[in-house]
Amino acid sequence: MGTNDIFILAIESSCDETSAAVIADGKVLNNIVATQSVHEKYGGVVPELASRAHQENLIPVVQEAILSSGISKDQLSAVAFTRGPGLMGSLLVGVSFAKAFAFAKKIPLIEVNHMNAHILAHFIEDPKPNFPFICLTVSGGHTQLVLVKDPLDMKVIGETQDDAVGEAFDKTAKLLGLPYPGGPLIDKYATEGNPKAFQFPITRMPELNYSFSGIKTAVLYFLRDQLKENPKFIEENLADLCASIQYSLVEMLLIKLKAAVKQYGVKEVAIAGGVSANSGLRDTLTKLAAQKGWNLYIPKFEYCTDNAAMIAMAAHYKYLKGEFSSMDVAPLAKMKI
Repeated sequence: MGTNDIFILAIESSCDETSAAVIADGKVLNNIVATQSVHEKYGGVVPELASRAHQENLIPVVQEAILSSGISKDQLSAVAFTRGPGLMGSLLVGVSFAKAFAFAKKIPLIEVNHMNAHILAHFIEDPKPNFPFICLTVSGGHTQLVLVKDPLDMKVIGETQDDAVGEAFDKTAKLLGLPYPGGPLIDKYATEGNPKAFQFPITRMPELNYSFSGIKTAVLYFLRDQLKENPKFIEENLADLCASIQYSLVEMLLIKLKAAVKQYGVKEVAIAGGVSANSGLRDTLTKLAAQKGWNLYIPKFEYCTDNAAMIAMAAHYKYLKGEFSSMDVAPLAKMKI
């Protein structure tokens, strides 16, 4: 490694994953993640517990990232962090640490938008999308269609008007009596079920926007009526219920994605965010891409969920353009692309 190498330490603490990574000249050297299991018994992420866990995990995670990268702290060119969107308490832990680290080492500070970073996870490994491309970003907190013209030029062309799709997965899973996080369990049971067994509404919003609150209400009333007649309805039909719910949610996502591709005349299509790990979505999208002649890009599973490697990738592009933050930067719970 030469004397002019760009080494960046990146920190991600937007929700309940504490992560650190080191990137050297655009090549991610590692991606250390500490997952918090404390939230499982509460059926969702508890913000206060999340920020406490970040405080416990951050220093060991950063130490491991620096140690396993093979470089010293003194070789770092900059420190990057997630500014938002996310849980305020969780973001504060990462921002405060990054500021202190940058100040102590007299190196630049780089703020990263978590949603931009999910999209730039596609540039960690080959194959990488060609510009311009459309990215469907799907997570527990967001559902967006983004037109990406270059690493620092992104435009949201459609988004959910209420619940995110990940939230819809978790909420319907809760109605089925599945433990948190329920989304992956719906995916698991869906593989054994019939997606056409039950019909749930496909909500159609104007333009390229989404709405996922309707399906949750539809499932709630459907289950209420069925359980009156048969108290064992859920356990007897769990796989079919999961497959049918997943089918409707995936269908809603893909209707708008097809419309976006047609509207913008782009054949390069990517998917990002935690819900992109869903096998039903991946399989259906892969078949659709083959049928439509799209070039489809799906990151490795570890880069779909919240992680610091994607923050590092975003920071690398910002470093090249000299986009640094001042020491009075504050976290933003809500932050647009």
